[in-house]
Amino acid sequence: MISFLLKIWGLARPYRVRLFLGVLTGIIAGLLEPLMIATFTFVYQLIFTESGPDMGAQLKYLPGFVQDWLQAAQQALATDVKTHPTAVILVIATIPTVIFLRGLFSYLNIYLLQWTAIRAITDLRIRLFQHLINLPASFFNQTNSGALISRVINDTVALHGIMSNATAVIVKDPVTIVSLLCYLMWREPKLTLISMVVMPLCMIPIVIYGRKVRRTASGMQTQSAELVGVMSESFTANRIIKAYNLENTVVEQFRAVARKVIGHYMRIVRASETPGPLMEIFGAIGVSLVFVYLAFHEGGKAHSADFLAVILAIFSMYRPLKNLARLHNNLEQARAASARVFELLATPNSIPEPANPKTLKAAGADIQFENIEFAFGEKTVLRGVNLTVKAGQLVALVGASGSGKTTLTNLLLRFYDPAKGAVRIGGIDIRDVNSHDLRNQIAVVTQETVLFNETIRRNIELGRPGATNAEIEAAARHAHAHDFIMEKSQGYDTIVGEKGVAISGGQRQRIAIARAIVRNAPILILDEATNALDTESERIVQVALEELMQGRTALCIAHRLSTIQRADVIIVMDQGRIVEMGRHTELLSHDGVYRRLYELQFQP
Repeated sequence: MISFLLKIWGLARPYRVRLFLGVLTGIIAGLLEPLMIATFTFVYQLIFTESGPDMGAQLKYLPGFVQDWLQAAQQALATDVKTHPTAVILVIATIPTVIFLRGLFSYLNIYLLQWTAIRAITDLRIRLFQHLINLPASFFNQTNSGALISRVINDTVALHGIMSNATAVIVKDPVTIVSLLCYLMWREPKLTLISMVVMPLCMIPIVIYGRKVRRTASGMQTQSAELVGVMSESFTANRIIKAYNLENTVVEQFRAVARKVIGHYMRIVRASETPGPLMEIFGAIGVSLVFVYLAFHEGGKAHSADFLAVILAIFSMYRPLKNLARLHNNLEQARAASARVFELLATPNSIPEPANPKTLKAAGADIQFENIEFAFGEKTVLRGVNLTVKAGQLVALVGASGSGKTTLTNLLLRFYDPAKGAVRIGGIDIRDVNSHDLRNQIAVVTQETVLFNETIRRNIELGRPGATNAEIEAAARHAHAHDFIMEKSQGYDTIVGEKGVAISGGQRQRIAIARAIVRNAPILILDEATNALDTESERIVQVALEELMQGRTALCIAHRLSTIQRADVIIVMDQGRIVEMGRHTELLSHDGVYRRLYELQFQP
């Protein structure tokens, strides 16, 4: 547990000054608790007793001259207070003064720790998100996005509670309990020891119910992640859900998971709240033992002020003891959550960046795929692929779905690394190049058009952040997008919605093409770039793409063979291998895979 807390507090290292001040104010607030009780009893004795406060028993361990001086000062103070109304008011005013100071330092304790916690946890969330977003595509292929969102948001909330509220409890409440015990032992050691007989019993519910929380907390986090996953998937697939009347099915799935969350949550509530009342019962038994002692022990009658101090102090310990009981359960929940968070942070990146990256100049450079072998799990996708794409060439990749076309371009983008072989640009292995530098020199239009919930202008600009409005509009014109953009009421400032839902599929495709055009990169990857366009738009955009590809190296994945007939080289792939290579007319002259694909598309 100590190592866990040190790890959590280590997150606050950049804010250690505020953390230290928060701890310090918590200690002061804890020490002010017995001072408040002492002030009550002192004022009571000073004003409502004849002789004033009797401190003889409490001062007996001090040197004799100190005892004489303090007792004389107390007697003089009692006499002066009783004869001066203003002095009475000033003495009574010490009570709200002490309470004000206790409230002030308690506020500062919570405020400073919350200030530290929210910044430290935000840093952790940013660090976690940055780590996740830089993991390779293979990680996201195997991981539920809802679970990742839950870990970034929900699991870190538990850590925030530990760093803020739990730290306040760990610092302030033990100081409060110890200081109250010291005060009680100073005032009435015998009565204190009697009331503390039941103290060991208070630890029993903490231990028992803490184990219950430990078993339940991990399941609670898992079910919460599953709940977020159901929501994320349902919102993303909303159109399919409606089209197939799956609303009730999805709601039932959500309800089932939500009920599991309720079960785990209520078990945690029972385990967290049961120790409190049990501790109060044990505390009441301790106070009752004091009454029994005073009732039956000869000479056991306590001075009213002393007895008041003991009772107030004992009951003042209930709150910090209950807080510590809850803290134990909260720590168990946070440990379960933190294990998931730090497990993600420890996930290694299977696409490591080179320690000493080489500079890549893709303009005018050949692209080479050398003896490429690649597999997804046990499924082999590419087998012994050797291909050289000359600088400035338009190379088309064709073949049936699953033949490895998109995988080949994903290797060029270094979304994955090949199991064997190498991908080179200008003779440089791309594994020796910084990924940001590599991808900065490649423009992509994917088969699945992805737009962000931003304006049209911003979506095009993301191809090259900082592009001017003139460059954005020029790219849109080349992509045959300017006309439909200007028909929108907001023009280029139109919000396209999540994944571009506010515009048609063909329009989304043209905006994605404009984004690739504005990038002005030396290498182009076109994965079904004109797939969603009508015949007229396809023709115009094809002309624009041909102009754009002049002097650039382009890899074009196409199912519509009409779009790649002018390609310099057509690569025909089948089951992860290159089976044919040549120009359109050459491949048609052979009775091969390409000719069969062509006949399927163009012959009735």
